[in-house]
Amino acid sequence: MIERLMNRLEEGLLILLLAAMTLLTFSQVVLRYVFNTGWGWALEATTYMFGWLVMIGISYGIKVGFHIGVDALVKLLPKGGQRAIGLVAALLCLAYAVILTIGGYNYFDTMHMLGVEAEDIPLPRWMLVIIVPIGFGLLGFRLAQMTWRILTGRIGGFNLGDEAAEVLRSSLTGPGGQSGTDSDGAPR
Repeated sequence: MIERLMNRLEEGLLILLLAAMTLLTFSQVVLRYVFNTGWGWALEATTYMFGWLVMIGISYGIKVGFHIGVDALVKLLPKGGQRAIGLVAALLCLAYAVILTIGGYNYFDTMHMLGVEAEDIPLPRWMLVIIVPIGFGLLGFRLAQMTWRILTGRIGGFNLGDEAAEVLRSSLTGPGGQSGTDSDGAPR
């Protein structure tokens, strides 16, 4: 229940941010080139929205296995070796996420303490950069989940996207999932 709600919230935020960035950028282009005007705050707003999109998207990529990696040597190892390498990689990434969560919190706290405002948006900067510790905290949470799945044997290693396998799979199946070969096995 909570995981499904968190998934929906994550996906909804990503969709909302991407749509808002697209609409804001499109309207800014129309205003600039058609009416020779524009909003002074649009570029900064788009930059912060992109930062939020990236910070949420990093953990989402871990969750769904979108991140790519060079694992040609790892795939040559036996399953136990793949699992050990995956565990080491997950633990190192988890340490990275913890360090950056702490650093992100320190940055956020400094902006809050100093009361620095954004350049063009009438908001305190801490409200805009709070995503840094939140995003890296969420990344740490997803990496901790992956580490636990590796430890318990539910997955065999670091969950990476495999572009080569996807290309092969899509070339072997035609449109609509149909096989790209005739009934005798020859390519069409």
